[in-house]
Amino acid sequence: MLLLTNGTVITHDQDNRVIKNGAVLIDGEEIKALGEAELLKSKYPEAEIKDVKGKIIMPGMINTHMHIYSTFARGMDLKTEQPPRHFLEILEKMWWRVDSTLKADDVYYSALYAFLTGLKQGVTTVFDHHASYGQVRYSLDLIAKAVEELGIRADLCYEISDRNGPEQSQDSITESESFLRKIREKDMDHLNGRIGLHASFTLEDETLEQVSDLADELDSSFHIHVAEGRTDLEDSRLRGYNGAVKRLDQYNIWRPGTMAIHGVHLQEGELEILRDNDCYLINNPESNMGNAVGAAPLKEALAKGLKVGLGTDGYTTDMFESIKFANLMLKHQNRDPRLGWTEIPQMVFKTNAQLATETFGPQLGVLKEGAAADIIVVDYKPPTAINSDNTYAHILFGINGGMVDTTIVKGRILMENREVQVVDDEKITYETGEQADDFWRRF
Repeated sequence: MLLLTNGTVITHDQDNRVIKNGAVLIDGEEIKALGEAELLKSKYPEAEIKDVKGKIIMPGMINTHMHIYSTFARGMDLKTEQPPRHFLEILEKMWWRVDSTLKADDVYYSALYAFLTGLKQGVTTVFDHHASYGQVRYSLDLIAKAVEELGIRADLCYEISDRNGPEQSQDSITESESFLRKIREKDMDHLNGRIGLHASFTLEDETLEQVSDLADELDSSFHIHVAEGRTDLEDSRLRGYNGAVKRLDQYNIWRPGTMAIHGVHLQEGELEILRDNDCYLINNPESNMGNAVGAAPLKEALAKGLKVGLGTDGYTTDMFESIKFANLMLKHQNRDPRLGWTEIPQMVFKTNAQLATETFGPQLGVLKEGAAADIIVVDYKPPTAINSDNTYAHILFGINGGMVDTTIVKGRILMENREVQVVDDEKITYETGEQADDFWRRF
């Protein structure tokens, strides 16, 4: 047993308890107890002690939409005469070229570096949406290898799309099916998958019929971009539907657990379709601002009872950073400074945790007896008091991913005192840089 002691414990439980001079006892992969430090030390004298010296002890962060394949794009020359003018050109001139260039080693190192960076910033669970049309087959196995080496939890999918023609479309479906069948046989609580789709405007009717049947057979939900840019809406209208959600509804894409990513250009009645089918809408504020596509109707979605989560879309690996942007965007979009105080913590600490718990099995995103021992220690010692009413304000204004000191997943210490314990951080960083140079030459 391991006892994290002498910290301020932020539980994110139903009562949002804060335990000052608190401690958390880890037994195997679960939390056995939490309470006042001296009480737990006397009750469990056999436990190994880790004194966190007044730091914050809180649940690990959960990122519900990530693109690890974006790793090598940082600082890359697009080699185009004119920069992209709108979202579709961003896809065509950048992201679709990136994923068509990716080979096996690129996929592996992109995953290893991105997951490692997130781990160092306190992200213990990632839902990744992958595309590498330069290396379709076995690409998810390469990402899973990185997940296993680092010891985090991840839900993986391959982005099925018809944009590169029928042969690669079928390859992507085969990759999805093969990976899902393999991990279902192993029944793991740290690695999961679902069927990934790009977006309505790059998917033909026949493909949607095929993946819907596959989802029925495999009892899988979907992970899909929806109404991110106006292209998705305009394409759906050309096909006879007033909205991408309405088109996809005809193919039973919206089913319990399906993740609808972005949802910026949703039309009347589409929030209700997602809600009534028990889906998740995942907001990615930095990406939406960076691509200038607009803002998702979060206020309306939450008012209608839709489950809304928070991701990063590959824009960053730092969920604390995403929280700050989500807060600002919601206020700015609605011109109302009162917003964000309940909506954003609900998204990131409740809904993200709910999705992760449903996906992996153990209770995630909370510190309580019997919950998974996915815990981070944050080097934050504020000038003002922390209590049950103001934890979100402290996280919003005081904490960033660079302040994470220790990351624990399934009771295993992955990083301690800002030193990664499970892999050679410097070696991975060097090898990733070498691979990135090779990728840039081929791009």
